[in-house]
Amino acid sequence: MTLSSGSNKPSILFALGMCGLTWGGVSIYIEHRVDILPIAFSVIGLVLLMMSFIVKDQSKDRPNQGNSFQQRQVTQWRKMGIVMLIAIVAFVFTVGLNYFSTSLPYRWDLTATKQHTLSENTINYVAEINQKVELNALYVGPPPKYLKDLLKEFERVSNGKITSEIIDPIDDIGSAVKFGNVISGKKSKLILLSGDERQDIDFSELPLTEGQLINALVKVTRKPRHVYFLQGHGEYSISNEDNTGLNKFVTLLDSNNIISKSLMLGIEESIPEDCDVLIIAGPRKDLTEKEQTLVQEYLVKGGDALFLIEHLVVTTPDKPLTAEQERSNPSLNSILNHWGVNVENDIVVDLTSHIGKDVGSPATRSYLPHKGITAGLDYTFYVRPRSITVLEKRRPSIKIAPIAVTATKESSWAETNRTLLIQFDEGVDTPGPVTFSNVIWEPKEEGDKSDTRIIVFTDADFLTNVFVNQYSNAAMGLNLVNWLSELDDIVFLDQKEIKVETLDLASKQKRIIAVILFLIPLIIIVCGILVWMRRR
Repeated sequence: MTLSSGSNKPSILFALGMCGLTWGGVSIYIEHRVDILPIAFSVIGLVLLMMSFIVKDQSKDRPNQGNSFQQRQVTQWRKMGIVMLIAIVAFVFTVGLNYFSTSLPYRWDLTATKQHTLSENTINYVAEINQKVELNALYVGPPPKYLKDLLKEFERVSNGKITSEIIDPIDDIGSAVKFGNVISGKKSKLILLSGDERQDIDFSELPLTEGQLINALVKVTRKPRHVYFLQGHGEYSISNEDNTGLNKFVTLLDSNNIISKSLMLGIEESIPEDCDVLIIAGPRKDLTEKEQTLVQEYLVKGGDALFLIEHLVVTTPDKPLTAEQERSNPSLNSILNHWGVNVENDIVVDLTSHIGKDVGSPATRSYLPHKGITAGLDYTFYVRPRSITVLEKRRPSIKIAPIAVTATKESSWAETNRTLLIQFDEGVDTPGPVTFSNVIWEPKEEGDKSDTRIIVFTDADFLTNVFVNQYSNAAMGLNLVNWLSELDDIVFLDQKEIKVETLDLASKQKRIIAVILFLIPLIIIVCGILVWMRRR
């Protein structure tokens, strides 16, 4: 026992030393700064490594005490027993796994995109449907297994509210004809019926997807909402399909049964009665006093709005800003101050968590815990947002909370220098974590007008065509509109359009991946050394 205990000491010290040294180095690399705790762990790790080799050298001189024949026999039988036990457990596990996999409805989906598993949002929404829905698939010939499985999954999670049927329009003309002129040997359609509502999905060219089905299901079961995008002040256009347009975001809204329209307030001179959410997306010029009054009256009456304020115009020291550039991209504080917040004239920077090489495009997962807005979101990123200050002098009834803030404390701040000279100036710049989005809520007294919901983001670029499909930007935008329009806390993305593989990882994510790739061979090497040390 003494020898065994002594022979274990070097390997234990070596393992602890490697853990301490690795943890300290990895922490410094990922966080991109040197703190006392990582340094302490690194030093302790080095000391333990040195001690492991010293103890190893001392243990070499100890006499080797052989085991008796009886002890060796017991050891051999013990090893054989362990091997047999492992074999039995493996056999039982394999047989049991195959039995349960064929007899139970549960499945383990190993596909990269989880194509055989309904998403959590879909399951939650379908489970809460309170009306009957018919899914009628018109397909010529034997239907593919994926189609039958998909429809059965929707049936299974709907608690009897959804029924499905696959009809061959050539063999069963009587059943198909009631859906209108859809009989064709080359066409495949899914027709959803719920009360007087109907939605058709053509999947003749490509297989039917969960996204297509749930979006159509939302349209026949959820009451439509109307959002109006303010125009006339240089705002981003909802019809523009270029990089700077909002066409893709509007398409996502439509798939969630949220209808988008443009509003020229200077011409209409009123906000429509059916407006559920007013969106002001990146105005380049300020609103007129009359327009500001109309927006303010709409909010006071219980209207809901999303303000997407654009970033300041920046320059270099040799090119001073003109008066027009100074006034461009207004903060709309004349409206927002009434609701307790003030958009500042600065640029939020984050040196350790940003997109590409632009420290003025922070990437963050630091969110306000909110089921309807931020639950389940991964990183979102923003292009040169501005900081937001909560005013001390505001009505007590107004509730204000941050939505997204910078990811790091020591390495982020609100930079007031507009000549791109990035340097934190104490007493001038606002230290991190910096808030660049807020949710504002003012409840009304019982029996009074509906409550007022306002969300302010100091960036509109993250929802434009070029960026909306990256990371969780689309989900964030949909969640904002969904909560403002007082819908259920569920939104759906078109998975065929959401592609994140073309976006560079955030700087911190790149360092984390590099560490993982470094640790894999390091662990293998360390395990080999430990085995060697125990056998010597």
